[in-house]
Amino acid sequence: MRLRSTLPLVALGLVADALWRRRRAARLTPLPPSGEPVRDGHRFVTAAGVALDEATRRAASAYAAERSLRVLDLVPAGLDGARALELVRRVDPETYRGARLAPGGTGGHATLVASEVAERAGVTRFSGLSAAEMEELAVRLKRYAPVGTDLVVAPAVAPVPCTPADRRAILRGRWPSDLPVYLSGNLIGLGVLTAVLAREAARCLRGGPAGGPAGGRVREALPALAVLAAASAQPYLVTAGTALRPHDRHRFALTRGMGALHRWIRVALEREAPDPELPRLRERYAAELEAGVERFHEPRRDDCPWCGGTALRHRLTSGDHQHHRPGVFTLDACDSCGHVFQNPRLNLEGLDFHYRDFYDGPGGPEVERGFRLAAPHYRDRARMLRGHAVPKAWLDVGGGHGHFCNAARDVWPRTRFDALDMSVSITEAEARGWIDGGHLGHFPDHADKLAGAYDVVSMHHYLEHTLDPRAELDAAARVLPPGGHLLIEVPDPEWIVGRLAGRWWHAWFQPQHLHFVPVGNLVAALAERGFHTVEVQRGAAHQPVDLLMIVMMLAHRAIPDPAKPWRSGRWTRTRGAARTAVYLAAGPLMFAAAALDQSLYPLIRRTGRSNTYRVLARRLPDKDTR
Repeated sequence: MRLRSTLPLVALGLVADALWRRRRAARLTPLPPSGEPVRDGHRFVTAAGVALDEATRRAASAYAAERSLRVLDLVPAGLDGARALELVRRVDPETYRGARLAPGGTGGHATLVASEVAERAGVTRFSGLSAAEMEELAVRLKRYAPVGTDLVVAPAVAPVPCTPADRRAILRGRWPSDLPVYLSGNLIGLGVLTAVLAREAARCLRGGPAGGPAGGRVREALPALAVLAAASAQPYLVTAGTALRPHDRHRFALTRGMGALHRWIRVALEREAPDPELPRLRERYAAELEAGVERFHEPRRDDCPWCGGTALRHRLTSGDHQHHRPGVFTLDACDSCGHVFQNPRLNLEGLDFHYRDFYDGPGGPEVERGFRLAAPHYRDRARMLRGHAVPKAWLDVGGGHGHFCNAARDVWPRTRFDALDMSVSITEAEARGWIDGGHLGHFPDHADKLAGAYDVVSMHHYLEHTLDPRAELDAAARVLPPGGHLLIEVPDPEWIVGRLAGRWWHAWFQPQHLHFVPVGNLVAALAERGFHTVEVQRGAAHQPVDLLMIVMMLAHRAIPDPAKPWRSGRWTRTRGAARTAVYLAAGPLMFAAAALDQSLYPLIRRTGRSNTYRVLARRLPDKDTR
């Protein structure tokens, strides 16, 4: 299909996109005036150049108090067209407040924040922030007030510009490792579209190759004119009749094509300040790697850690396909029971090396984005208790930053949610209010003092990370009283894609995943510990990302991210450019793989197989062997 023939579809897409954004823009509420004084405990954070008049402060404070809001972003009615359109693309005002894991949205000008939230979130500056700092603050405050945050349009707030440097910093926060790919993709798309439109305009002015009549030239130009008209109409279609009235709406509409390309070029050419921590981290990792990685492994074992059988066979050999730290890792399978395990296994020093800077530090933003997208999956897990129990106190083992507990409150709002983790992330989860209480350390070490304190214990993608899964099940049996429930979710080593894709199946996740327990083994082990399995979910637990992750890991393997501190600091720009080229070339394959994953998802959900399974088991009285 020629590019020219797709122009009508582009025009229709622009109109449909504008109408979709308009539905959101129409839901933005204008700030009603109020004569009441600003409430005690309400503070305001403002960007550089923004002055909040007393009337706006009073109105914002009254609005927040009336709606029990802890954070309220004040969006200027005259916010520039580019940021206005982006805001309603990223934020749905109808669902934003209740979306516990949604990223914070902001107009980048002023925010009301309750003093106690500001204190918990560590806010120390309240004026003179850059647009990028306001974005970072909005993301952080939404985490600390997940259902107490909202936006409102403040007509009296005068808009201030966002510099290309701030724009690039904002995008870096959203695309921590993939910003070059994101920028290049936008520039290429806009460049191609602009070139096609320019070519059509030139053909029209020349009268076409054969010099046809004026009417014919106009008909030839209609697709290009439709695209230009749709692009120019977008700002009006989105904002006309809403509380948003961009101050540059006319100019923004008239320069949609070349103006957008110019803005993206300026952002792409903007140089970023280097990460001051990266050289220090590189030195640390280089010193550790100089001693070799063989020391990170225990001796190879000749028996199965699950059943003790000695009939072992090699399953696969893999590198670290996620972050590309050095090392080679082997998975063996037991022919007697089907258990799959890392052999030789990482020792404690090796586990520390491979976990460091993954879930926190340099790797934190990427992992956070993945956790946010999993909110529907978290709620599905919590719903598995329906019909079996009404939980009063729930302990999530391996709870990390508390993402599951935060999302599960939508299903069980009256339940106390605590979490346990070996990482200090559990402290952050408690500070955010995502959990009611946190326990730091190993589950078996805490089991005796937690006995009887919870009627539900969950382990979501936790057992595969542990040194001894059976000891973790023993700990759950000690904690839960008779009638209590244990909910477990783990990758399914019997999934067909895991066999066919080999080391490229994402759930093998070497080197962090140490054990893969077949569902039959887990059910039997639970029965040995006094649990009765009440439900097993396979298709319903499926995560539709298999094919997409295969393509992504292959592309990532071709050119690993040169910004990782365990990678060499040489030729980073050249390698970064090569990585961008590989990702752009793989883009169509990623899109096709993601589409196929989603197309197969409804079918897989109705089958008895999937890449993930869940088991819900009830603790029986000591003498009950049912």
